[in-house]
Amino acid sequence: MATEVKVPTLGESVTEATVGEWLKQPGDAVEADEPIASLETDKVAVEVPSPVAGVLAEFTVELGETVEVGAVIARVQEGAEGKSADKPAAAKSDDSAAKESAKEMEKLPDDDAKGEDAKGGDAPTMSPAVRRAVLEHGVDPTTIKGTGKDGRLTKEDVLAAAQSKQAGSKGSGDSAPAPTPSPSPAPAPAPSAKGERREERVKMTRMRQTIAKRLKGAQEEAALLTTFNDCDMTAVIEAREAYKDTFAKKHGIKLGFMSFFAKAAALALKDVPAVNAQIDGDEIVYHDYVDLSVAVSAPNGLVVPVVRSIDQMSFAEIELAIADFGKRAKEGALTMEDMRGGTFTISNGGVFGSLMSTPIINPPQSAVLGLHRIEDRPVAVNGEVVIRPMMYLALSYDHRIIDGREAVTALKIMKEAIEDPMRMLIDL
Repeated sequence: MATEVKVPTLGESVTEATVGEWLKQPGDAVEADEPIASLETDKVAVEVPSPVAGVLAEFTVELGETVEVGAVIARVQEGAEGKSADKPAAAKSDDSAAKESAKEMEKLPDDDAKGEDAKGGDAPTMSPAVRRAVLEHGVDPTTIKGTGKDGRLTKEDVLAAAQSKQAGSKGSGDSAPAPTPSPSPAPAPAPSAKGERREERVKMTRMRQTIAKRLKGAQEEAALLTTFNDCDMTAVIEAREAYKDTFAKKHGIKLGFMSFFAKAAALALKDVPAVNAQIDGDEIVYHDYVDLSVAVSAPNGLVVPVVRSIDQMSFAEIELAIADFGKRAKEGALTMEDMRGGTFTISNGGVFGSLMSTPIINPPQSAVLGLHRIEDRPVAVNGEVVIRPMMYLALSYDHRIIDGREAVTALKIMKEAIEDPMRMLIDL
């Protein structure tokens, strides 16, 4: 009996997605709730689980095809109990490798005796991305110490273990050389002749298309303007240096710059509500809370998960929340709920070496703060030229709702809070 695999509910106001990747192939064994496909929505990738255990019988849509919520994308043959040997489609030259991979995939999530013997407890819980990395590199997940939340494995943990394993095999005294992962790789393209030029066309992902549309739409609809200021980072750097060890020991997270800027932004947005507002039709919506969108890099592009009520959070809570979002973004584990809402955005181009930029607002928000690299520059202090660690700050805003006076005032408050962090503690 074949069971249909349907597109699940994707989130509020999201009605369709694109088939981005097949995680299983026809003939592969699948367990109940095991992901078989990854769908790309406007914001995040959503995995589609199998409703039953059995063998993946067929796909009903093509890779890259757009599907709606409730559409049938595949069928699973029930009752196979994880065996795919009886499927004719599996009888190919790589049949044994496919079966072996399927068996390994079945074993990974099981809380069997082997997992308990190896680590003194249950086998590790892994995301599909981590599971694929484990199979690809042939490492034992029960021997790897996870660095993720609650000790979970991350893709970086698996890659590090694979590199360690490869280095160990090279350094062993065995007479026979260790087999390479790809004994007969496909030949690399011949180097182009001098003067020869090549082009490659790659279809834009759904997320990249959405990013392009939203940013272009922001430029076309909003009256964008950017105001700049520079900020002396001496006080924040000294505070971090003085308390970084104590902070890390108590909270289990490093004290970064982002928590300082998040608190400074919350202070400014409370004093200048228009910068934290948005336009809805012919009305202006003011918020008495600050939901901060933090721009982080993900495999498919820039995403902006939201840290909610950041004005009520401590420095440690902010750092932990942002670190968690950053790790989940790299693993492709962010959800639609993580991206929903947001009243103000901070984008840190400084981590990539940017000196100055004019960031674009994240609609329907009305402002975005751009952070940049810190560099030593000569500045005048009390009539003397001294060298200080300086950073340029940029506040882009929608001039339809925010006047220049309000934008400049808000940015000045942020600058003063960073240069004198005590202001954030006594609410000045």
